[in-house]
Amino acid sequence: MAEVKLYNQDCINAMKEIEESSVDLILTDPPYNLGNFMKNRDTNLKKMRENFFGSAGWDDMEFGDWEKAMDDFFKASAKVMKKGGSMIVFMAIIKVETIIRLAEKHGFYYKTTGIWHKTNPMPRNMNLHFVNSTEAWIYFTYKTRTGTFNNDGAMFHDFVETSVTGNGERKYGKHPTQKPESLMQHFVDLLSNPEECVLDPFMGSGTTGVAAKRLDRNFIGVELDETYFNMASKRIKEAK
Repeated sequence: MAEVKLYNQDCINAMKEIEESSVDLILTDPPYNLGNFMKNRDTNLKKMRENFFGSAGWDDMEFGDWEKAMDDFFKASAKVMKKGGSMIVFMAIIKVETIIRLAEKHGFYYKTTGIWHKTNPMPRNMNLHFVNSTEAWIYFTYKTRTGTFNNDGAMFHDFVETSVTGNGERKYGKHPTQKPESLMQHFVDLLSNPEECVLDPFMGSGTTGVAAKRLDRNFIGVELDETYFNMASKRIKEAK
């Protein structure tokens, strides 16, 4: 059975407790730091969703503070990552260049930027402009230019398409940026092997942990918010 270890604390402190060079895949969805940006735009997002991410308190840092926090994240990740390990970081497209620069500073090799397309996005502002239906993800390997890629001879595009998270995956509680299980399983399956270690330093609702457990990977999850930590813990424990 997959081993699961969860930390209810800041990810930088938690990663100090993780064994060096022990993680095969980091798959995570850190704060995009778009809270203030979105609040200043002409959007009805707050009216459409009570748990708007911009009001959550963790997505409205000053840019310099957010950049320092992400720099610390990559530094801590480099300590725990195995040589040849892989990393997928979800991120707003307007922040991709900053993330690549910070990651390369700490030994991560930039492979590509891909897109997650939501087939049924919220139709907010549909009569004003294009509906936002995509998020970016960035693929790195650590200290090498290649890593595990279980494609079995098939071609995989840098464009992943799924529906948004369904209500069945939200029965343990709601998280404003919860990713669907099929999306995270896609990356766990391709970029790691059974019995290897998957880490999510920004665990949120625990979707990465569910995917890792189902695919027989060991999982380490870190979440600072106690409510989301408890939600993720129960969800991962009951995942089959």
